[in-house]
Amino acid sequence: MKDRRSGPPAALAAAGLLLASTACAAAPVQTTLEQSPTTAAPAGALDTVTWMLPEEPGTLDLDGEGGTAQNTVMANTCERLMRMTPELGAVPHLAEEAGWEGDDAVVLRLNRAATFRDGTPITADDVVWSMERHAAEGASEADEYANVESIDKTGEYEVTVRMAQADAVFLPAMAGNGGIVYDRRVIEADGDAYGTPDGSDACTGPYRLAEWRSGTQVILERDEGYWNPEGAATTDRVVFRWAEQSAVVNMLATGEADGAYLDTAAAAVPLLRDETVQVFQGPSTNVWSLITTERGGLADPRLRRALSLALERDGIARAAFGGLAEPWSTPLGPGGWGYETARFRQAYDAIEGAPASPAGQDLERARALVASAGAPEEPIVVASDGEPARTVIANAVVDAARTIGLEAEIRTVPRQQYGSFYVDADLRSQVDLFADEYWISKNDPVGFYKNGASDAGVNYSGFTDPDYDELVKDAQAATDDAERAELAVELERRWSEAMVWIPVVQVPTTLAMGSHVTGAPASAAFLSGPWAAGLGAREEGER
Repeated sequence: MKDRRSGPPAALAAAGLLLASTACAAAPVQTTLEQSPTTAAPAGALDTVTWMLPEEPGTLDLDGEGGTAQNTVMANTCERLMRMTPELGAVPHLAEEAGWEGDDAVVLRLNRAATFRDGTPITADDVVWSMERHAAEGASEADEYANVESIDKTGEYEVTVRMAQADAVFLPAMAGNGGIVYDRRVIEADGDAYGTPDGSDACTGPYRLAEWRSGTQVILERDEGYWNPEGAATTDRVVFRWAEQSAVVNMLATGEADGAYLDTAAAAVPLLRDETVQVFQGPSTNVWSLITTERGGLADPRLRRALSLALERDGIARAAFGGLAEPWSTPLGPGGWGYETARFRQAYDAIEGAPASPAGQDLERARALVASAGAPEEPIVVASDGEPARTVIANAVVDAARTIGLEAEIRTVPRQQYGSFYVDADLRSQVDLFADEYWISKNDPVGFYKNGASDAGVNYSGFTDPDYDELVKDAQAATDDAERAELAVELERRWSEAMVWIPVVQVPTTLAMGSHVTGAPASAAFLSGPWAAGLGAREEGER
């Protein structure tokens, strides 16, 4: 691996040239943006906003799958017990009061003003049914209910959730998909159609699902009967379409689209030169990591640490993300530091083993680790789907491996199959690493580091540490922020020592909007709250 001062290695340089060729051959621009969680409030209303997604949602049933595309849409139609703020905090919403009573019970007292689309009040029965659906085996949010022993109606507008132990992450998680309150009547009436183009949204929110024309668009319309006037939508309709990022950039530049939360920060680079488009970045928990699998090529943590020491993160950030991402040493972004921020920053700064650009001593340590562990008999296999960021990262892995005496190769899978690495053990058995951008819907590090527990669903590599498992339980049970922060810091240290996943870069949320539009949050809050309700015109009189 070349020294940072010498520029990125050949694989990264080639990818960087490819990126540059698609981003216009104009004068260099500053590719760092001041981050803010919000954008300016609108001065007027709009009739219709066209918003771009990276792909068509596979389903709109968020208990079935909670990916970025479907969350971006459904966050506007399906409200939660708690609400995520632009700063990524969690505050009461459908539950106007939420808190612990004793060490083992969370009590939720509902907002009596809240109603479903037809004006029917949202009651404890609806919350109990919804929570039980989220907690069901196989549901995407079931892990948020791992400590739940019972969910009971304790009043017409009150629900009590009893825990096997205190779980400090549970209430923040209720601002995510695990806190959605469904209209049971609608879901039961829809039957198998729920979540498909023929189904309804079955929720409450400032927008309602008007149409999902498969292969073409999803349309949301303002709910004129929405129960919360303060949160009512300003724009009448939001039309969601989807395309590859290069097409999204072109549509923003030509005015065919009004906005997008960009799938990759690099897509924003050419837009920084365009006076008709605004670009913002804001807090997120998102980190691109190399997720290890049970295939075993990197079962020895010494090999994982060696590869991490040799990885050229700074080159990846520039070549794959246009400098709008930051080399990062842990698998959780700073948007997840929702309390005791100074302590988490201090702990982060002390993490070793994931340099931005490896120096000679890093490579010496890496080679010593390989010599100690022994190289695997077969090449290390890293997955890619041909998408630019994954291509750059995969090539960087191959380069890093060869630099320290390991052999690595890339296996390309179809893009539509890539997400199956999380659920298909047979697919994971074909690779040792797959690169992905992972995020959590809560601002607590414990909400991420629980993924290192021996029974965690995404702990594929077999990392097992009984002390770690106990620390997870202790951290979840610690309702005092300072105490929980110290436990989270220790979890982070142990995770990094074992290098359960190999962190690569941290990516702020990147928002692009036409110059006539404003009001969307610039943070990752768009994944969990009704972000489109704030959309409107920058100037009075625009429609």
